[in-house]
Amino acid sequence: MSLRHALLALLTAGPLTGYDAAKQFGGSVGHVWHAPDSQIYPELRRMQRDGLVAGEEVRWGPRSTKTQYSVTDEGIEAFRAWMNTPLGHAPVRDAHHMQAAYFEWADPDAAREILRRHIDYHTEQVDLLTKVRDGITAQTDPAIVRRLHRYPGSERARIVAYKAHTYDGMISRAQSEIDWAHKGLELIDRLERDGVDAAPPKGTAI
Repeated sequence: MSLRHALLALLTAGPLTGYDAAKQFGGSVGHVWHAPDSQIYPELRRMQRDGLVAGEEVRWGPRSTKTQYSVTDEGIEAFRAWMNTPLGHAPVRDAHHMQAAYFEWADPDAAREILRRHIDYHTEQVDLLTKVRDGITAQTDPAIVRRLHRYPGSERARIVAYKAHTYDGMISRAQSEIDWAHKGLELIDRLERDGVDAAPPKGTAI
């Protein structure tokens, strides 16, 4: 996946200025594809150059204009082609699990703090994603309201179901990280109770 696919997905719900695209990104596709504003604006211009979106100057305030972007037929075709193409899986780069694999080098209290922060982060994610998922199913989330307004009523159940399914997966993934971190805290406690050394002697190679 690339940023342009995320932007095409966003624009299939209707035209947006670069400002509005950046503003709405984080509340919809940004949950599955992070991108800062500094990447969104130039990518929209590149997409216009490549014919995937069309730009139109629209009034912005009493004295200025902004470019509003709409998906072109070529952009829809490119997005549909991507949607029908199985994606490969990127090589794993998981710093948190990498760190946990070598906790024997850490002070037990430091390892506990690392795991507690992991729990706190993913607990926040579960709360956020659950709120969005529930808004999608209730058809009250701003992003889903905007999208459903653009498509016929016969399409709404399918649109809502796929979005909710995606958020269910992200919620489950975040919850699994919470469960894993709790097991890590239990492991540290058990090793200390059993008198297992917390860390190898300095200079020892593994």
